[in-house]
Amino acid sequence: MSVVSHIAAQRTDHGVPHALSCRLLGVSESWFYKWRNRRPTATERRRRKLDLKVRIAFETSGRTYGSPRVRAQLRADGEQVSKKTVAASMARQGLVARPKRRRRSLTRPDQAAAPAPDLVRRDFNADRPDHKWCGDFKHIPTQQGPVYLATVEDLYSRRMLGFALSDTYPTAALAQAAINMAVATRGGDVRGVIFHTDRGSQYTAEALDNAPAESFFSTLQLERLADRKYQTKTQARRDIANWIHTWYNHHRLHSTLDMTSPINYEKTHQTT
Repeated sequence: MSVVSHIAAQRTDHGVPHALSCRLLGVSESWFYKWRNRRPTATERRRRKLDLKVRIAFETSGRTYGSPRVRAQLRADGEQVSKKTVAASMARQGLVARPKRRRRSLTRPDQAAAPAPDLVRRDFNADRPDHKWCGDFKHIPTQQGPVYLATVEDLYSRRMLGFALSDTYPTAALAQAAINMAVATRGGDVRGVIFHTDRGSQYTAEALDNAPAESFFSTLQLERLADRKYQTKTQARRDIANWIHTWYNHHRLHSTLDMTSPINYEKTHQTT
């Protein structure tokens, strides 16, 4: 069937006559028309149906999901399918997720600030909401100049609780705006939360009292920014805010959360 599809595609995509393609591939025209016009078998129909579902899950993710996340999405939709089957379908269709790249941090150490204690000690897991948060900054280019994003993420569910965007280089005020949003998201009382940040001057300013940082920006870069060129700062701010709220918090599957989204994880694992 792959030979038949190839011959058909040559005429559709490149205008190559069926007779010429058949002759070059060493098959008869009668054989080609027989196989092209025959009804697909039950196995072929199931494969085409699965291929379509795999492609939809892949495209919905912004072409960023590999086979494990595609399979998890299909299983969440009620499709019982193995990892090997999903991987074979993606290979058959040429679906390849974009690789991650290391990013450069915007934070710069404040040599004059008193060192904050490391309360996390590289344990970036939490057994309850509002136990450990983390925050950082990201530079996002546009045709009008850069915008800067500050974030606050709950390490329990990887939920982005708060974020803020600015047209000027990040300061403590931008970090404070993101923290204020996170506090409001959690109802106003977040006493006892450990907030983990890089040792940057934005976080060691007098208005804040923070420690070393960790962030989600490689995911943002890979899954949203890699294939976008923003014309205006307003366009960038709206698109990023929409991506965080609509996709990242509500739908993106996380391997650390048993392949569920941050908000679904919190709903499934509600604690008092």
